[in-house]
Amino acid sequence: MSHFPSDYRALVVGSTGGIGAALTRALCEDTRCAAVYAASRRGTGPDPGPGHDKAHALTLDLTDETSIEDAVATAREGGPLHLVIAATGFLHAEDISPEKTWRHLDGDALMTAYRINAIGPALLAKHALKAMALDERSVFAALSARVGSISDNRLGGWHAYRASKAALNQILKTLSIELARKSDTAVIAGLHPGTVDTGLSEPFQGNVPDEKLFTPAYSAGCLLSVIDGLDPGQSGRVFDWAGEEVLP
Repeated sequence: MSHFPSDYRALVVGSTGGIGAALTRALCEDTRCAAVYAASRRGTGPDPGPGHDKAHALTLDLTDETSIEDAVATAREGGPLHLVIAATGFLHAEDISPEKTWRHLDGDALMTAYRINAIGPALLAKHALKAMALDERSVFAALSARVGSISDNRLGGWHAYRASKAALNQILKTLSIELARKSDTAVIAGLHPGTVDTGLSEPFQGNVPDEKLFTPAYSAGCLLSVIDGLDPGQSGRVFDWAGEEVLP
């Protein structure tokens, strides 16, 4: 992360998930990173590896704004944040599956997807942006998805996931416009991590070629490289693991 200030500080939300845990470990291994706040609902954080005492576990539930505010405030006590990543996402649960047809639409399932995929990151930004070092290079990023692209939707289905990620992308765009009035060094971006071998994608990996199914560590490394290379002129847009823009 050579384009960030020396001794930069990071907050990873969703740090016990596959990608979030890999991001946390990678940031801990970066000698330029001074502190990594690993936030999750359980408040345990991943095991970042031996000697990585720069990781600090926080309890944060994206469906609870008070929890978000408290966790960000705790992270901010050590100094302003330079990198905040919402490494979270909801696609399915024991009683919720991606819709194959409009006949499967369910209000509660739609609200769950919106609450976690769009509303949670929006509320995180509400509190995190004012805790960030906006006079230096800083990035607020959230995991999005290529299926959130309206122009790229050729198959239909997956209504809740598609729509909630599209909503997230709009929120990020809107945030970037407002943030540009306050800072000429800060960036907001959505990130498409590819198909990663995690619990979120596990039921849907059958037709994914081996070379397109990424390990969490590989995807995390790619995403951090993309984040490091973003400039303020790219703020508000969505990029995949290879740095290619995902069009709205």
